[in-house]
Amino acid sequence: MDLIVKRFEELSTEELYEILQIRVAVFVVEQNCAYQEIDDKDGYSYHVFLRDNTGIKAYLRVIDGGVSFEEVSIGRVLTLKRGCGLGNKILLEGIEVAKDRMKADRIKIEAQSYAKGFYAKAGFKQVSEEFLEDGIPHIQMVLEISNR
Repeated sequence: MDLIVKRFEELSTEELYEILQIRVAVFVVEQNCAYQEIDDKDGYSYHVFLRDNTGIKAYLRVIDGGVSFEEVSIGRVLTLKRGCGLGNKILLEGIEVAKDRMKADRIKIEAQSYAKGFYAKAGFKQVSEEFLEDGIPHIQMVLEISNR
């Protein structure tokens, strides 16, 4: 499986189409959540994905500081093949992109509450009470990279 890391402007039309297609499939269709999935944050992000000869299997974006939060952020974390470690692998790759390419010392995320344990395994700590985002319970979490 190949790891690909590209800024928005480096993505090919085919890559962008596939990314948007799988994000809508997971976050809009599968989760039955009507919301504006395509936002203005993609242009301020590294797009990190694992692909094999059949297409993208895991994806996330690492968003520049000052866009979602003051800190660098990670979002739209997904895998198409669950239960085989791809989620953890793509998350760790995203953290490395934030650390190495963006010089982040802190990453802030809004995680769906059910995924708290997944992010906690990577070192993220809950920093907010639960809140609803598009009808789905979320929490804010922070990873202090300097403490890793």
